Amino acid sequence: MPPRKKSNRIKAEENYLKGGIVPETDPDYYIVRLRAPAGMMTPDQLSGIGRIARRFGIENVHFTARQTVELLHVKHDDLDSMARSLKNNGTPIGAERAEVVNVTSCLGTKHCKYAVIDSLSLAKKLDEKFFGKEMPVKVRIAVSACPNGCTSERLNEIGITGLRKPERNMGLCTGCGTCTFYCREKAINIVNGVITMENQKCMLCGFCVHACPYNYINFHDAGYLITLGGRRGRHPQIGRTLFIAKTEDDTVAVVEKIIYWIYRSIASDKMLPEQLTDEEFEYFRGQVMKSLKPLGIEGFIPSSAYALK
Repeated sequence: MPPRKKSNRIKAEENYLKGGIVPETDPDYYIVRLRAPAGMMTPDQLSGIGRIARRFGIENVHFTARQTVELLHVKHDDLDSMARSLKNNGTPIGAERAEVVNVTSCLGTKHCKYAVIDSLSLAKKLDEKFFGKEMPVKVRIAVSACPNGCTSERLNEIGITGLRKPERNMGLCTGCGTCTFYCREKAINIVNGVITMENQKCMLCGFCVHACPYNYINFHDAGYLITLGGRRGRHPQIGRTLFIAKTEDDTVAVVEKIIYWIYRSIASDKMLPEQLTDEEFEYFRGQVMKSLKPLGIEGFIPSSAYALK
């Protein structure tokens, strides 16, 4: 009896064990997901995607929640040729399976007036270092430049949020109250003409720094809040607060420790949040703090109301 002929889907699964090739409901067609670090593309790259889509008869493209582009209803026989064209366009096929997938980011200090950190720079560094790394589970990384959380970073396996702690010059403050209108958490009040601050309400967003008309509110250097174990999907979960790093490079080093721990310690039968018990998290946080000391990396476990939510 001659061997059974393999379907196109099985052959595609064998050829693309990694990467953003997703079978559609019709097994002869596929979704091709592209790589777009931090969700950024040049106009030429976008034009190139359009030309490639037209050449292969693609009627629609889809912009995903993870800041990538998907080409829809791609024939199996076109996958290899399309992959080469996309690579030449600077928009190669991305990641989808048990690996580090596309790192997402908001626009950061270069473009957004609320931003505290250069989230684009950080996200691109993380993407360059970790994208596509084979893991026991899918690992999503997202960066937000302030506590507004525009990338829903705390709903990712690894989330990074920019923070800024305000400092007020009490001797020079006029008590005008302008900052109270900008504080969304109502953490600033004027009592008898003097500013009072409720630290447990402060989310360390730094909005009040820009609001002071006399520049009497200053701020510390930015901090990078790192969370672990968040997820979206059927059972959403907020990531746990792990660490606040002081610099961009230190943040990358902490993420590297997290990636290594996931690779070495997490099983492949469940998502990361399902395996991360309270005891395991506390143990891992202690191990991270210990491992960073020889590297000269300083940071701290936060105590603000925002970080503990």
